[in-house]
Amino acid sequence: MMSFPRMLSLCLSVLVILPLPLQSVDPLTIGAVGAVALGAYFKEHTYCRFAECCDDRNIPARIDELERSLERTLIGQHIVRQHIVPALKAHIASGNKSRKPLVISFHGQPGTGKNFVAEQIADAMYLKGSRSNYVTKYLGQADFPKESEVSNYRVKINNAVRDTLRSCPRSLFIFDEVDKMPSGVFDQLTSLVDYNAFVDGTDNTKAIFIFLSNTAGSHIASHLGNVMKNGRLREDTRLSDFEPLLRKAAYNMDGGMKKTTMIESHVIDHFIPFLPMEKAHVIKCLEAELLRWRRDPKQANNQKIIEDIINSSISYDRTHSLFAISGCKTLEKKVAMAIY
Repeated sequence: MMSFPRMLSLCLSVLVILPLPLQSVDPLTIGAVGAVALGAYFKEHTYCRFAECCDDRNIPARIDELERSLERTLIGQHIVRQHIVPALKAHIASGNKSRKPLVISFHGQPGTGKNFVAEQIADAMYLKGSRSNYVTKYLGQADFPKESEVSNYRVKINNAVRDTLRSCPRSLFIFDEVDKMPSGVFDQLTSLVDYNAFVDGTDNTKAIFIFLSNTAGSHIASHLGNVMKNGRLREDTRLSDFEPLLRKAAYNMDGGMKKTTMIESHVIDHFIPFLPMEKAHVIKCLEAELLRWRRDPKQANNQKIIEDIINSSISYDRTHSLFAISGCKTLEKKVAMAIY
């Protein structure tokens, strides 16, 4: 990094060797140009070292690390791994050629990993992870509790997204519990996530929007159960097996996406299914939780903990008796209770 004395010396040297016509330029003009250059230099090398800025240092977009992390930690979700990383890589690589934000909708039953993946995306994209000023998260009924206020919520979302994008075009927006939001809440957002949606000179094309919903979770489970019943392996299913189902269910079922112009306008790039967890996946989740407590899952006493939780706390769907109703959602506290 160039020190301040060296930077100042360089600026003075440039002024000395300027051609005569340029030396005759108004000193105030030269001073202004120099001030801008020095200001940019100091922002990058001093201010942005201590405060978060919308730059590559604070937004490293470590997608390769995300890919390795999902491969290592995400349980039972091969379709998610196959599509999330390529979608993010393509969006980031497109840079100034991008004509719209990346818009992804996660669907699945509770405990299948939707929030887990969203958090990992934030951690990979930003130096401060989900604590970054450029990560905004909304939570279902907590932020949008009243059906009667939906018109105000539309304005609130629209203004907040615009303000954040003005601060940093490379922002991430996460809308959790979309199924608990009032219908129509996203209608005003549609224009902001559509193609070439520049608003007030703000670049929206580098942003990422992720919507998380339990909507269609039962549809995913039913479809997967039927597919497996017909002899097809879970791991052989593809996005195309579920995406049309998710689009239709999201549009017709109660929640923030019901009859929304976002689906009508086809601005959602990917509908991603999070498959329901089977017993083998729940066991892997329990093993991972034990490892988090620095416990060896293979030891007899820890195997007993796993067996007890599986037998006493896990319920399965009535239709196929294959899928854990709550997935891996409640396992953290159950393991903690068993240990203590």
